[in-house]
Amino acid sequence: MFLGEYSHSCDSKNRLRLPSKFKKESGSGFVLTKGSDGCVFVMPKDKLDSIFEKANQLPMFDSSVQKPLRLLFSSACELEEDAQGRFLLPQSLKDFAGIKKEVVFVGTGTRIELWAKERWIDYSMKNLQDFETLAQELGRYGV
Repeated sequence: MFLGEYSHSCDSKNRLRLPSKFKKESGSGFVLTKGSDGCVFVMPKDKLDSIFEKANQLPMFDSSVQKPLRLLFSSACELEEDAQGRFLLPQSLKDFAGIKKEVVFVGTGTRIELWAKERWIDYSMKNLQDFETLAQELGRYGV
């Protein structure tokens, strides 16, 4: 399970280190891809495999289904660490998330989200004001 927030810096070559608490959960490795609300999803490879299996059952000619899948899978790449434990954040995902230097890794239970620090602060401050209302919405899903 991925929990907590961890601040890091992206170096001049777009390299980052995955927080050590998250590395323990790596199992089959990680995949990076476009996420929601302007973040990058860092998800276990088997989680993306599960999404792929479900997506494979969806109608191929339904544009409303294929658009998000196309964006999700076309931007996906495996996280590969170098000898120093760093991974390369592709420029396209860096641009998508608005990342310059400072980042925040956010554990969301089943995946990790990678945010530009400024975006994360704005997002979390805005949504903390409505936390009680947002939390009640989870009840619709039995949480």
